[in-house]
Amino acid sequence: MTKVTMTVNGKAVSGDVEGRTLLSSFLREDQGLTGTHVGCDTSQCGACVVHVDGAAVKACTMLAAEADGANVDTIEGQANADGSLNVIQQAFQDHHGLQCGFCTPGMVMSAAALLKDNPKPSETEVREYLEGNICRCTGYHNIVKAIMAASGQDVTATAAE
Repeated sequence: MTKVTMTVNGKAVSGDVEGRTLLSSFLREDQGLTGTHVGCDTSQCGACVVHVDGAAVKACTMLAAEADGANVDTIEGQANADGSLNVIQQAFQDHHGLQCGFCTPGMVMSAAALLKDNPKPSETEVREYLEGNICRCTGYHNIVKAIMAASGQDVTATAAE
């Protein structure tokens, strides 16, 4: 067993993990943060995206021990301080960017990483950035619209594909 310590959503946490424990398992099972979804365990679906030291990471392919000493942000830490939805979450709600909700945490976390690096992405840039995230329900149109709306852009002309 290895002791890991990290800051998760602004709170110091620690735990003993086996060397093979994935970050997604540590977050879900040890920390009770079940918003980090695991859909594939192969880095294909993106439902497990979290931010590690500010970078978007698929938590199902990172060992918990690799995050020792890191700052980790999950979907549970994305809401505003008063508990209200942040601008990205609100845009997903307003523009119907979710259906079953399974992919939504990973999509929101990916969107946050994109908008941090590119505050006004084009529709094409949003679609390209989301290539590592799979949604089986929405067809992506409203997810793209929500991300563009969260960036403050007019989405009335966003094309359906």
